Amino acid sequence: MKYYIIAGEASGDLHGSNLMKALFKIDPHADIRFWGGDLMQNVGGTLVTHYKDRAFMGFTEVIGNLSKIFKFISFCKKDISAFNPDTIIFIDNSGFNLRIAKWAKQAQFKTNYYISPQVWASRASRVKKIKRDVDHMYVILPFVKSFYKTYNYDVHFVGHPLIDAIAQKKQVDAIKFRATHNLSNKPIIALLPGSRKQEITKMLSVMLSITKHFTDYQFVIAGAPSQEFHFYKTFIKTSQVSFIDNKTYDLLSIATAALVTSGTATLETALFKVPQVVCYKGGKISYLIAKRIITLKYISLVNLIMDKEVVKELIQDDFNSNTLKQELAHILNKDKRNQMFLEYYNLETKLGGAGASNKVAQLIYNTLNP
Repeated sequence: MKYYIIAGEASGDLHGSNLMKALFKIDPHADIRFWGGDLMQNVGGTLVTHYKDRAFMGFTEVIGNLSKIFKFISFCKKDISAFNPDTIIFIDNSGFNLRIAKWAKQAQFKTNYYISPQVWASRASRVKKIKRDVDHMYVILPFVKSFYKTYNYDVHFVGHPLIDAIAQKKQVDAIKFRATHNLSNKPIIALLPGSRKQEITKMLSVMLSITKHFTDYQFVIAGAPSQEFHFYKTFIKTSQVSFIDNKTYDLLSIATAALVTSGTATLETALFKVPQVVCYKGGKISYLIAKRIITLKYISLVNLIMDKEVVKELIQDDFNSNTLKQELAHILNKDKRNQMFLEYYNLETKLGGAGASNKVAQLIYNTLNP
């Protein structure tokens, strides 16, 4: 069978790579052509374009790059037509993928969507278009299946793929890891400022501003695979801060606490059982627009899944040196940490267990071989 997969961002690359592994097990002769990243490329198939080339963030940033985005959309349609796949698999990345899905359905391609657009967070009116353009939807959060049910759209809840991704990681030798990366024996505070230049610029300076108040700890920046060290280097002003590139999971496995930019990383941090403070600050215009259309009580996946505040969220003006210092001190407190650990275990139970990638691969294969 011929599969065309479209993923964006580092998280899409991760989940896409595990889905591809599962597809190759079920269909050893699968011909896979994809938009993704290094992880997907390492599995096999043919990479069309890398997600780094189309990483635009926020309303104003997207508007400023509309011409590039439209060129990518046009090229994608032509490439799909030339490849003529048996099915198209969309992974998250709704701004791009929903446009392609509309065209693909009209062109009579079979369409599968893995990791739903966040219609449950904003612009629920998009559900009508999703029902029209997506043959099969596979969701990874339990409340999303219930959300779609209210719109008479039957979707598959497959569990969260991060459980599998984290379970696959080999246990890290903490002593060796520290020695390899020139880290001291002090407890580690992991800094996860995001993956795009715009968000790193806004987040990292504030995160680093509180290091002087925690001299018994060492702060380590988790470098994103999409960025080079020289970009991060401009923010580092003290020897108390280290940088480790593309080793986020290894770093989290030995971290005492973490400061995390809102996104998939908040859930990853929770699954590694690391107490965290969730941070977010966007451009003023983008934030004001988002505030008007997003109706959720929380922004972090941890709190959304648990439907209560498990981790503290510092958003926009609340994300500043004083509040961040206070909240980091709070999660370093023993009683608070124990409470958070218990919540994290409950969170993992709610996520439905392992095997998401295998479930999705099998369901997609079944649609092609009824």
